[in-house]
Amino acid sequence: MSADKWANPEKMWDERFSQPEPVYGEMPNLFLEEQAKGWKPGARVLVPGDGYGRNGIWLARQGFRVHTVDLSPVGVERSRKTAFSAGLNMAIECADLAKWQWPVAEFEVVASIFVHLPPSVRPQVHGSMLRVLKPGGVLILEAFSPEQLRYTSGGPKQLDLLHTAEILRKDFIGAEVVELVEAVVELREGALHSGLGAVIRGAFRSR
Repeated sequence: MSADKWANPEKMWDERFSQPEPVYGEMPNLFLEEQAKGWKPGARVLVPGDGYGRNGIWLARQGFRVHTVDLSPVGVERSRKTAFSAGLNMAIECADLAKWQWPVAEFEVVASIFVHLPPSVRPQVHGSMLRVLKPGGVLILEAFSPEQLRYTSGGPKQLDLLHTAEILRKDFIGAEVVELVEAVVELREGALHSGLGAVIRGAFRSR
């Protein structure tokens, strides 16, 4: 994906999510799936940047109360159709995360999976992710690190859209760092996230 397409993210995501095949597959992110095992049954979970709903829909199938938000009207409509067909009761909203009216202290969990934002809005959005959590709530995050520029398994190619431990510690200052690791993992998330990838995985607890 060329850098110029990231200049118009709504158009870029609409193009990706309009493809017949789900470009990131239909199975949930593996880090999310593992983390969800420790969540309270029926917990209220916010999934920002959920695209066509693969993670949010999976969470709803597990019995969590799910609210997803995404910039792409195409992705949101696709997510709504899938959820409706599956008989799932979940909130699916179309909004720009930088402009959305974030609630405060309403969720037990936030799951941010490969949400890459420019530094002009990233700290603001990350701060909002923490504020939506109830005290003791958990935010989990997986994103590409700068090492991903060495790999061809997906993600943005602009350095300022990638995440480091230093960036995340600063953005989520005030939260307890439960886990924060960088790793090279095997991605098996459809055609656009396939092969070895350099990621950072974090879990932060609201105080």
